[in-house]
Amino acid sequence: MATTTKTPARTATRLDVPKTYKLFIGGAFPRSESGRVTEVLDKRGAFVANVAKASRKDARDAVRAARKAQPGWAGATAYNRGQVLYRVAEVLEGRKAQFVDELQRTEGLTAARAQQQVEAAIDLWVLHAGWTDKVAQIGGHANPVAGPYFNLSVPEPTGVVAIIAPQEQGLLGLTSVVAPALVTGNAVVVVPAAASPLVAISLAEVLATSDLPGGVVNVLTGDPAELAPWLAGHADINALDLTGAGDLDWVELEVIAADTLKRVLRPEPGLAPETPQRILALTETKTVWHTKSRL
Repeated sequence: MATTTKTPARTATRLDVPKTYKLFIGGAFPRSESGRVTEVLDKRGAFVANVAKASRKDARDAVRAARKAQPGWAGATAYNRGQVLYRVAEVLEGRKAQFVDELQRTEGLTAARAQQQVEAAIDLWVLHAGWTDKVAQIGGHANPVAGPYFNLSVPEPTGVVAIIAPQEQGLLGLTSVVAPALVTGNAVVVVPAAASPLVAISLAEVLATSDLPGGVVNVLTGDPAELAPWLAGHADINALDLTGAGDLDWVELEVIAADTLKRVLRPEPGLAPETPQRILALTETKTVWHTKSRL
């Protein structure tokens, strides 16, 4: 009796789809116009992902997008801005596992430490959502005058703020500088931690799905030492937050910013992200006179 042999079934091999982390400009995720990318490695030296490396033109595009979006964001009600920031916290909560994984791979944290950082960042978004309709009561004043007038001082957004984010605790550090700037209606161009770019672009994905208008936050991954001088000298940026520029020549950046009369926050301790002073540091004070009605 003839015997037959069965051909073993072929096992399908599925290739992974590696993610390329792009820039976040104007609500979209473009590649760098220069075509440059940076390889991100884990703590053992293994490849994790490619991340776009922003150029000077990318920085100009980000500032242009921020300038276009800022009036609309500032013109929204404080209550509406609070709803949007709270929505950021909600979406971030739902993607907690992804951020924990990215922090473990890029910062070498344990799962427990990574989760603590993600939860602290979520709590910080919730805190700032609550400040949107209350900070004017802290930063505003009724001024005494000699005459039948009301004289009121109220905080208003500075405008477009360029930020060098803290270079440690990638997600929490980024949140600690971006969230306070958004409370009063500023638009932001931020350079995240060079060693933790994955969580920065993942946070941008959260912002893009949280009703935040496109262009209000723009994320430029790359080398802070390369990007910071361009942002410091850009004439359409109103303020420069150098919180994460401690390892750079931040005095020189401050000198460059002085040419265009920017407000500069130095990389010095004293403005904790949990305090209203951090929010008010990026505001201007508008004083209004109004006659008292006579009955």
